[in-house]
Amino acid sequence: MEQIILIVHLLVALAIIGLIMLQQGKGADMGASFGAGASQTLFGSAGSGNALTKATAWLVVLFFASSFGLALLATQNTTAVDDLGLELPPAAELQQGVQQAAPVDTADSDLPQVNDSIPEVESAPEGDVPEL
Repeated sequence: MEQIILIVHLLVALAIIGLIMLQQGKGADMGASFGAGASQTLFGSAGSGNALTKATAWLVVLFFASSFGLALLATQNTTAVDDLGLELPPAAELQQGVQQAAPVDTADSDLPQVNDSIPEVESAPEGDVPEL
């Protein structure tokens, strides 16, 4: 069903483009009113604006309807995907695992301890500091 709506959507979009390209601008009617080129129009001197405008309007309505249908189908087909494929334990098991975890012994590591004293900052020599 989705493929059929997608094909109809594409054909309607191409038809809209074709109809818009066939239509003349507002300035082209001025020359046709004085007789210039009125005999070469397909729909006569009245112009093709009315028929092409109505056809374009109906195609635009069909285009929006097919867009809405495709959007509904896309939202119905979406599911949550676990990209990593990992099963996550429930939150209660996670909290128990944190409470039962053994403390890490960092006494032999090279990382600074929380109880270590903070070294004193040496004062800058007087000559290096600019005075304001």
